[in-house]
Amino acid sequence: MVEPTGYDLLLKGGRVICPATGVDGIRDVGVRGGRIAAVADAILPTSAAQTVDVSGKLVLPGLIDTHGHIYQYVTGRFGLDPDMVGVRSGVTTVVDQGGPSCMTLPGFRHFIAERSETNVLCFLSAYLVGGLEGHFYPNLYSPDGVDIDATVRSAVANRDLVRGIKGHAEIGGFARWGIKVMEMAAEIARRAEIPLYVHFGQLWGLPESGANGEDADTILERVIPLLKEGDVLAHPFTRHPGGFVNAEGELHHVLQAAIDRGLTVDVGHGSHFSYRLAKMALAAGVVPHTLGADMHGYNTQVPEIPAPAGTPEEHADDENHPFKGQARFSLTQAMSSMMTLGLPLDYVVKMVTTHPAKMLGMEDSLGSLAVGRVADVSVLDDVRGRFVLRDNEDYRVIAERLLQPAFCLRAGKRFDADSPILPQAIAA
Repeated sequence: MVEPTGYDLLLKGGRVICPATGVDGIRDVGVRGGRIAAVADAILPTSAAQTVDVSGKLVLPGLIDTHGHIYQYVTGRFGLDPDMVGVRSGVTTVVDQGGPSCMTLPGFRHFIAERSETNVLCFLSAYLVGGLEGHFYPNLYSPDGVDIDATVRSAVANRDLVRGIKGHAEIGGFARWGIKVMEMAAEIARRAEIPLYVHFGQLWGLPESGANGEDADTILERVIPLLKEGDVLAHPFTRHPGGFVNAEGELHHVLQAAIDRGLTVDVGHGSHFSYRLAKMALAAGVVPHTLGADMHGYNTQVPEIPAPAGTPEEHADDENHPFKGQARFSLTQAMSSMMTLGLPLDYVVKMVTTHPAKMLGMEDSLGSLAVGRVADVSVLDDVRGRFVLRDNEDYRVIAERLLQPAFCLRAGKRFDADSPILPQAIAA
């Protein structure tokens, strides 16, 4: 049988950047049967059923968002429609961070992963309740709310979907229960032989009795010894207490040694991100490996889902919810932030392709435009000018280069970047 030479789709004339294969230059990409069939200097348009001119655009392996909140409805007002965060934002793979638990994973598989056009994965919550609105219900996140054996069994039995465990190392939890929950989360990840993704930065607030003798600036150095190679330190640039920069404005001394022994760092952009602290950490040599956008219902729009029963009265109305007025974020805007902070484009592309593929243990299937791979491709506009980017401290930077999603291919199927939750460019 003669192998067909024609292509279903030809992406012509874009700048192809694929760190996995070492390609960076103007190339044509041919797609056939939902897979990459060719990456070449020039492919005749007559050889393709459809040709799309992508001149002046970036053509990248399908972007991987390592930090999403897409367990819609089940995680209250945090959970977004997965395709709004994914393919309709130019992103082909989204990793839900801690939405499902061992109890709720079957629903996540059936209603989210299997019904989404986006390739959906997850880091399983260490807590039985999963990713509920913890700032309203912190007591659900005590050691009594963790079942180590059940969570290990669930993670091992669902390895196709569960690529890691999510835990929280933050002052609100430490003030209530000390380090016990983090010890349990680390044990789950060790026994399941998957990474542990650790949230740093205050999240749930302090109990009425205050910090109960706990100091947010000691959390990092106490948690790192629990972690193994491949575990992930998240929110390095958080504006909240308990992050990489201490109260004196100094980078924690234990970080470089942790990175040297194989721990990695994920930006976890979203509501925690601070340009001011990012500049300090980057200047001190802490360069994140991966770039999760951390989009959720509070930093994309005022949630339409009603506040859950038992919500404190002052937060029950959407107009008064605790995240009101936050800046919008997306994965491509987070990429623009990293470039504005001085990281080169080729490294930023690695942060959303090859590096997360390695973090997920999926280098053989994600993060590459190699011939024969599933045709997950993200096409971005590379816009030049002067644009205002701001964080939730209302700290503003001027970006001279803004990456914006044009469309993506997910297994060869095209999706335009028309998500209504994408941030709009603001000219300086």
